[in-house]
Amino acid sequence: MAVEVISLTDGGVRGRQSRSNGSLAEALDEQELQEVLLDTAPGPDLNEDRASRRLQWRDAVKRRLLGVFDILAVTVTMLIVQGSVGKHHALLLASALPLVVVLFKIAGLYDRDDLRLVQSTLDEVPTMIQLTALFALGVAILKWLFGGTLGGERIAELWLCAFVAIVAGRIAARTLASRIARPERCLVIGDPGRAHRIRERVAASPAWAEVVASVELTTEDLESAESSTAILQIVSELEVDRIVVAPATGDDGADIVALIRWAKAVGVRVSVLPRMFEVVGSAVVIDVIDGMTMLGVRRFGLSDSSRLLKRAFDLCGAALGLLLVGPLMALIALAIRLDSPGPVFFRQTRVGRDGRHFSILKFRSMRTDAESLKHALLAQNEAGPGLFKIAADPRVTRVGRILRRTSLDELPQLLNVLRGEMSLVGPRPLVIDEDALVMGMDRQRLHLTPGMTGPWQVLGTRVPMQEMVGIDYLYVTSWSLWMDFKILLRTLRHVVNRGNT
Repeated sequence: MAVEVISLTDGGVRGRQSRSNGSLAEALDEQELQEVLLDTAPGPDLNEDRASRRLQWRDAVKRRLLGVFDILAVTVTMLIVQGSVGKHHALLLASALPLVVVLFKIAGLYDRDDLRLVQSTLDEVPTMIQLTALFALGVAILKWLFGGTLGGERIAELWLCAFVAIVAGRIAARTLASRIARPERCLVIGDPGRAHRIRERVAASPAWAEVVASVELTTEDLESAESSTAILQIVSELEVDRIVVAPATGDDGADIVALIRWAKAVGVRVSVLPRMFEVVGSAVVIDVIDGMTMLGVRRFGLSDSSRLLKRAFDLCGAALGLLLVGPLMALIALAIRLDSPGPVFFRQTRVGRDGRHFSILKFRSMRTDAESLKHALLAQNEAGPGLFKIAADPRVTRVGRILRRTSLDELPQLLNVLRGEMSLVGPRPLVIDEDALVMGMDRQRLHLTPGMTGPWQVLGTRVPMQEMVGIDYLYVTSWSLWMDFKILLRTLRHVVNRGNT
């Protein structure tokens, strides 16, 4: 379905660019609407309407699938180690199954999907490492209560097998759930520019959600019963499952609170895109002081120990990568030499950590006179101001097209990583003229060593330069080793998907 762009004026709906075939549900009358919005009376039971029933069904399907696959994973794990569990295996298994479900429920792993637009099992891995360790310890205690023992090696085996089986099971459960239930339908309320960005990000993510409409709504609109009724009609007609609040830059705190409270009163899920996190990132800690909630923001940059840990991760990853892909790199070098005259490697000066220049290595994918032809192709630039990129670049060689589509031209940068000029994950290393366009606080992206891949490379969409440096800045403010590992895994998925297109 085409995305609707809707605006409100004088309490009415205008600017509808497309329309769904669904029928309108009965709108609330003005008195009932005011009771809901002002929270002065119970109003209608929103949990009984069609939207709420649809959400409850979707939630039930996903929760039950996750629970079933968790139980199946634990059953398989116990069967693997049954030779060491003893004659009371059936009793131990019957006790272990509810144990894992209770642990995961307490940790919120059956409820977190309701709060997220993109449900990623990868984000749960740190929590599941801890919970499966606790599960293995719990099984050992149960075994002791039943009159037996479970040795340290078997506990470790149980932990590892349970972790792998549960992660695989949850990936399968979410994949199955996405095929059974349609993607979550989202209505974005707020700034049109931010609504466009949300739509692009959601479209580039796995098919858990889709933006079906956006509305520019202010608190003045909310004070009008006609405008509020119109939004309720839109939610019903388009079968909206979630409202995403994206306040504009000029909105004050009261405006944002009013928008969030109204969205919650509609009876669907609510997500908020706060502007504050564009600066502080996600590395914050909620601190409650006598009922007053504060956010603790981590200082900018990495500590010496964190930088040492990141460097060790880079050295191990680059060395292992070169060992695995060394034969492939030799074949690529031979293909380049046979395809076109010129060197195997392409070297270009880039701006690295703290503004230092270095020579980046790539497999040559263009003609040797590519740089001299760049000026003549400026009119075809698709990347916007500050960057230069053409999808069907005529300077690319036959082998180069394959290398670029599969990202294999980036493999020599593993040598840059070993030399300390680059990292496996980090901000993009810009050429000198691109770097000159980065101003102000965005230059703090250079606090980290540039990376072979980074947080914006896995988005699946072209990112304007100004937004790109902003994403890099947030990566620096929120860095963790687990974030690097996730980006690497998502890069592999992105490369495989690109290679199949």
